[in-house]
Amino acid sequence: MRSPTTRTPSDDSSSLASRTPSRVLDQKFQALIAQATGSQSPALNTMAFYDWMVHLMASPGKQLELWQLATQMLTELHRFAVESRNHTLQEKLAPLVGLRAADPVRYPVEDHRFADPAWQDWPFSLLQQGYLMQERWWRAATQNVPGVDPHHADWVSFCAHQWISMYSPANFALTNPMVLHRTKEEHGANLARGLKNFFDDMQRKLNNAPAAITEDFVVGKDLAATPGKVVLRTELMELIQYSPTTDKVRPEPVLIVPAWIMKYYILDLSPHNSMIRYLVAQGHTVFAISWKNPGLHEHNLGMEDYLREGLYAAIDAIGRIVPDQGIHACGYCLGGTLLSIGAAAMGRDDDKRLASVTLLAAQTDFSEPGELALFIDESQLNLLEAQMAERGYLDSTQMAAAFTWLRSYDLVWSRMVQEYLLGDRGHSIDLMAWNADATRMPARMHTEYLSKLFLHNDLARGKYEVGGRPVAVSEIRQPVFAVGTESDHVAPWCSVYKIHLLSDAEITFVLTSGGHNAGIVSEPGHPHRHYRQMTRKAGGHYLSQEEWAATAPSFEGSWWESWNRWLDAHSGAPIAPPTMGAPDGGCPVLCDAPGHYVLQR
Repeated sequence: MRSPTTRTPSDDSSSLASRTPSRVLDQKFQALIAQATGSQSPALNTMAFYDWMVHLMASPGKQLELWQLATQMLTELHRFAVESRNHTLQEKLAPLVGLRAADPVRYPVEDHRFADPAWQDWPFSLLQQGYLMQERWWRAATQNVPGVDPHHADWVSFCAHQWISMYSPANFALTNPMVLHRTKEEHGANLARGLKNFFDDMQRKLNNAPAAITEDFVVGKDLAATPGKVVLRTELMELIQYSPTTDKVRPEPVLIVPAWIMKYYILDLSPHNSMIRYLVAQGHTVFAISWKNPGLHEHNLGMEDYLREGLYAAIDAIGRIVPDQGIHACGYCLGGTLLSIGAAAMGRDDDKRLASVTLLAAQTDFSEPGELALFIDESQLNLLEAQMAERGYLDSTQMAAAFTWLRSYDLVWSRMVQEYLLGDRGHSIDLMAWNADATRMPARMHTEYLSKLFLHNDLARGKYEVGGRPVAVSEIRQPVFAVGTESDHVAPWCSVYKIHLLSDAEITFVLTSGGHNAGIVSEPGHPHRHYRQMTRKAGGHYLSQEEWAATAPSFEGSWWESWNRWLDAHSGAPIAPPTMGAPDGGCPVLCDAPGHYVLQR
């Protein structure tokens, strides 16, 4: 049975570039605005700030709370300043008269920016306490203001946090005790190294060269190095079949569907933490999709093109290489959302080629999409669409910037202090090298994704169409293995968990330690890893997120091992490995893994 796709290639009449003259004029002007504002909507900034300011002015009770909080903080800061200063004087004078100074005043600091003991010394202790109080006051000022639109409130709070973070005393040489100590110890050599690092980064940026942290890793040698062959190439992807390392394999192959906002080798990093290599070693025949890094030529490719030329093309090819066997399909992030859409359409059309569905940090319901929702509303999408209409794609740096500013201290300010003030280049690790290898996205696809899924939640509402007909997640009847991560800011686990509301299939849900990337790359033997897991039988009763978290058993170690046991339980007895590719079936071996598409920049 063929995959449920009867649509023709994307019609240029619906292209972002095919607009009325007035719309084209609007887009060109709005693209200029995007270029001038760093792709941030000035309308969103204006409306959000005005909404917050007007409602705050009309809330005398909230104003009174803020005045009281400010007074309380000033009193605390004054007391802390006096006590800390007195203790400093005691430390200097006590030895002169033969006395022991009293223990210093210690205020608990949970913020890891100020974890170093040097921040407890005067006057740095006063600086960090003053900063933390200011940060706490602005958080109170921008939240819970009666009448403010929730999205506007979140945006104003986010912007306030970014401005305050910029002026943290940890970010400046004269107010950071660690930088002062290093500068004194090295006679300023750290600042000279930092200046060299800064100019090196600027030169790389101007020349569009790879970041310094990627130099220690080469794709195909250090990363994405699991042996295999490319057995299919389409307009959008290469399909890799990995070479077996065991005498026998499970008859049902595993298909990895990564997101196209990232290179696929997040799941094939170094040999010790490659999920793909691990699966092959456990006796699975593994296939993986490696998406093309699109450019202007692919501007009009949409979500259904990714289904047809990606997921469905891979399923068809695997069916020719490993005939008459169900496929264990595994989707990560946006790849998991695509897999959910495709599996739902296959269920609708009675296509039974999938044996199971695994979703890794993948959302099917976007009603609680996480922190990325800050950057997505109608105003922002309109500006983004105009910019993409000019370029034909979303530049990789724009998506990377959104993720960066969500974790601005860890990814911007701490790096600045480490590399430019302390003069220490960050130690290269494979995950950072992969993160720096960003991808672009076709304009049409990205607009459809943001509008239909993020903004309007069409998939959960049963309004998402494949082949001109709506699909529903309830059509997925295969066993589901879904993984959420505890500190995921891209796909919060409570959002991933919502598949329990959309499907009555058997669902094994795992909540693992870590974030969106590090929680998934969780190889056996990795220290400090744990997870919770519970299975709801097909047609079973729903548990709320709180009930699930309170009752799900906890386990130490990697969830990979539990997933492997789950795959084995849903597979047949081991057999001899299949051939590499199927030349007679239109799937000849084209080249060695990792192929050509993953090397495109």
